[in-house]
Amino acid sequence: METRNLSHEAQVVWHICWQAAKSRSLLVNLSVAEMIQTRIRAAHAPPGRQLLYYLLMPSEIHVLSALPEGDSPQLLAREIGSLVSRWVREVDHTRGPVFAARYRAHAVKSSAELKHELRMLAWRPVAVGLCARPSYYLNSSLRATVGMSACHGFEPKALLSRFDSASLEARLAIREVVRGRPPKVELREWELNHGLALATGTIGPQASVAREVADITATLVAAGGDDGIDGAITLLELWVAHKLRIAPGRCLCTLSGPVGVRARALVAGLAVQSKLCSAAAMARRFKRAKATLCEQMAASRASAEDRHLLETPVATILKETMSLGRRRQHVAC
Repeated sequence: METRNLSHEAQVVWHICWQAAKSRSLLVNLSVAEMIQTRIRAAHAPPGRQLLYYLLMPSEIHVLSALPEGDSPQLLAREIGSLVSRWVREVDHTRGPVFAARYRAHAVKSSAELKHELRMLAWRPVAVGLCARPSYYLNSSLRATVGMSACHGFEPKALLSRFDSASLEARLAIREVVRGRPPKVELREWELNHGLALATGTIGPQASVAREVADITATLVAAGGDDGIDGAITLLELWVAHKLRIAPGRCLCTLSGPVGVRARALVAGLAVQSKLCSAAAMARRFKRAKATLCEQMAASRASAEDRHLLETPVATILKETMSLGRRRQHVAC
């Protein structure tokens, strides 16, 4: 494939991904995998399009594409997704949707974001248990990009040129980007932001809830660990309790007096503005009437001191909460 010399400023990089429907495999056999790779390359043949990276897994397909201004990721996604659906159905002889949902497209707006996407995609097969190291996985363009093997029909220069004008230095730079497995929290936040996993919890009108989240909501849910949304709210409770000098271990549901009212209003306010849940859900968690809690939340927002706490960035809240947890662990030891 001929590499077209285009100005990076005249292109927009997109991460386009598809997720298989439950019990479906997108890589039914080796032939289908090869057909999908060929189709991905062919879809980038029109002038102005460049294929930067691809990753094929039984449950997911990921493509990093540089498209000229005015070109739509929707068109590219249709050119790939429609044929993949048809091929999978023809081979596995099963009716029904092949993909869990429509494709997702995320604009990659900076070189820092591009490096982050590359790192997450390189480690994605490891994260889902398909291999032990990124370089062991064959159905991606990583090995060809870093110079470990040839990839028939794939030209890595489009991606290499975004790191360095010299191929060797560019490959070394990419190797450095993907070196070291990302922390579990970072991997979880990435898959939540890309719609590859749902945030779960027991806070809501039903016994359990599972929904898509993004941005600061995904950051909080990922930090909440296996407890998901409930874990994220627990982190907010720990932070508020620390800020209000409430003794560790005190349950905010049963904490009485003005301090208890203020603490519950702050936690509910942070949870609602972070889109973790609704005020009604927080009222159920605290075993309070929704109208009462909403009045207390409004009074909290009217207070300059509380407003300062409510405006605290999520990154700061998590950093201080994790630091608090480490100090307590150290004391306990």
